Amino acid sequence: MDYQSSQPSQGSLSPRTFQVDLRGLVDLLSHHLYSSPKVYLRELLQNAVDAITARRDEEPGAPARVRLYAEGGGLRVEDTGVGLTESDVHSLLATIGRSSKRAEGLQEARSDFLGQFGIGLLACFVVAERIRVVSRSARTPGAPPVEWTARDDGSYTVRSLPGSARPEPGTTVHLTARPGAAEWLAPERVLTLARDFGALLPYDVRVGEEPVTDLPAPWDRPYPSPSSRRVALARHCHELFGFTPLDSIDLALPPAGIRGVAYVLPAAVSPAQRATHRVHLKGMLLTERAEQLLPDWAFFVRCVLDAESLRPTASRESLYEDETLAAVREALGERIRSWLTGLAAGDPERLTAFLAVHHLGVKSLARHDREMLRTMLPWLPFETTDGQLSLEEFAQRHPVVHFTRTVEEYRQVAPIASAQGVGVVNGGYTYDGDLVEALPSVRPGTVVAELDADTVTAHLDAVDPGEELALSGFLTAARAKLDPLGCDVVLRAFHPLSVPALHLDDRSARHEQARAAAEEQAGDLWAGILGSLRGSAPRARLVLNHLNPLVRHIGSLKDPELIGTASESLYGQALLMAQRPLRPADSALLNRAFIGLLEWATHGEGEGR
Repeated sequence: MDYQSSQPSQGSLSPRTFQVDLRGLVDLLSHHLYSSPKVYLRELLQNAVDAITARRDEEPGAPARVRLYAEGGGLRVEDTGVGLTESDVHSLLATIGRSSKRAEGLQEARSDFLGQFGIGLLACFVVAERIRVVSRSARTPGAPPVEWTARDDGSYTVRSLPGSARPEPGTTVHLTARPGAAEWLAPERVLTLARDFGALLPYDVRVGEEPVTDLPAPWDRPYPSPSSRRVALARHCHELFGFTPLDSIDLALPPAGIRGVAYVLPAAVSPAQRATHRVHLKGMLLTERAEQLLPDWAFFVRCVLDAESLRPTASRESLYEDETLAAVREALGERIRSWLTGLAAGDPERLTAFLAVHHLGVKSLARHDREMLRTMLPWLPFETTDGQLSLEEFAQRHPVVHFTRTVEEYRQVAPIASAQGVGVVNGGYTYDGDLVEALPSVRPGTVVAELDADTVTAHLDAVDPGEELALSGFLTAARAKLDPLGCDVVLRAFHPLSVPALHLDDRSARHEQARAAAEEQAGDLWAGILGSLRGSAPRARLVLNHLNPLVRHIGSLKDPELIGTASESLYGQALLMAQRPLRPADSALLNRAFIGLLEWATHGEGEGR
């Protein structure tokens, strides 16, 4: 592993070979390629399994055993694989980057092998200061066993051994721990890592006498009934991920060589949270943090699967993004989609339990999938003025499906619209507005309309002209008081009687309010720019309820100043009822109105007291 450069002849250019600093290379592996020193054990298992696979290709009945022995601060790994000759050792083990699976004499790389990058034993130097390999080739039975010993300074030796040193074909690897790394070779750690990496390997792997492999995989085992399978998989999920799933979804894709299961999370998670999954490659654990395995909308499941066709990255700790992975992702998403439609068709109780937790994920899917929206239409819950309903139920009750774009708008109009018989869907939550707008595409003939201030006001009863004329002085004083706040005052009669005033606006009105507030606080330059953006957006409205006793009483006042103070109080109360965030000007108004009313009550000033 220590390559010396050759000296060129005078006046000519001769090729040179690299000098390899093995310690620097190991440092590079441990800090930048591998996520943890634990991958050394995966590399050892991988080499052993690949060697057995190579031998069984030529000798189908050859033994298939891997044994690991952690003892004396070191580790010994024995396999019954194809083994190496002395020529192989010089060609393969002493050459960084060459793969035994690609070397002449040991076969071209094929899908049967786990390793594809030829890093091999080099990774073991992350935890070992010395590696000793004793091997005997199955292809050349007459060749003596060979010993290769390497140190982390880049030096190595090769020698032949007597036949008794390794009577049968195969390879034994001895690791001696480097200072500070002995914990990685401790018996308990070796057993834990071996079971984590190798539980699904196809051969008999043991640490001492403790079995590592656990086949068939839980999702491939026979069970007496669907319910017992569900219980067994729930137990497996709890052992693997630490939670008991709501359900499990079979993820078998035979054409892609994929078998596995998706576990449905028992609690809601944020759609922005990247789901991570466990992926085995031909039985060997590749990663516990695969993020790109499923479509983004399937954030409500965690998967564990074994794959044949997916391509690992150089570190073999994640998946390479290519056309195969994209096709697998789409196919796995289709399996989860089919599970949902199956619940809708045959198990509504389980579907209801699932949607109670994960309706957001299904809404995300339905937003882009018309067939899923059609299937889930009777089940997905929405907040409406009629309570929690599906869009199908709501559309059956109302000839026009009104909806609001924001939660604030819904809170403004919901109580009043409901009292007037106008049905409204809260479209302000994630995905809900998009789904309501998509409703006619899956339910032809449905009329969908966005609810705005004009629509609400139009549904409120007008006041008798004579009565409104009698209150003209009151309305003029109220409008003058609220005009600086960008709010008009109108008089209507509506139910419920307990609501004295309703604050109505829309996004364009709020935008204009925000622009005006920014203009007031800006310097001359920015004030001019913001002023040029002034639009003719509709103003907010304070709709006074003529049926409310408090409004009728305030309407009888004669003192303009007192009317103004009372109008500010009604405005502030309407904002609070709509659960609107208060601007600094609104908070100041509420304080001013409260103080004014206290002074009026204390001093007995004002008419109509």
